[in-house]
Amino acid sequence: MFTHVMIGSNDLERARSFYDATFAALGGNPGEMDERGRLVYIHEGGRLMITKPIDGKPATAANGGTIGIAAASPGHVLAWHAAGVAHGGMAIESPPSERPNGAFVAYLRDPDGNKLSARSQPTK
Repeated sequence: MFTHVMIGSNDLERARSFYDATFAALGGNPGEMDERGRLVYIHEGGRLMITKPIDGKPATAANGGTIGIAAASPGHVLAWHAAGVAHGGMAIESPPSERPNGAFVAYLRDPDGNKLSARSQPTK
C-alpha cells in the first residue's frame, strides 16, 4: 500500500548515525544521500526517507504517530533497541517484551523525537 515513509530531521548526520546502527541490527544497509540531500534507506521493498523540512522550519515529530519496523526475531528487536539507545535514541513505553499475541515489540524515539517500534511476527 505504501511506497515510502518520509520524516524530518534537524540534523541529518545525527539521524544517519542512529538509523545506520538500528537498521544494521536488523540486517539492513547504511543509508545513502540522494541527489536532493535526503537520507534514504531501502530494505525488502520498503523505503524510509529522512530530510530537512522543505519549508525551512524545524522538523517536529508527529503527535500520535508511530513508524513500525519489521524484525525477523525477538533477538533482532533487542539488538535494534540496544543500537538505538546507544546512538542517541530514547527508550519509551514498556521495556522490550512479548505481547499477548506472541509478537515481540520494542519502542524508541529517534534523536528528533519520532516514535518507532520494532516488532517480530507473532509466534502463537
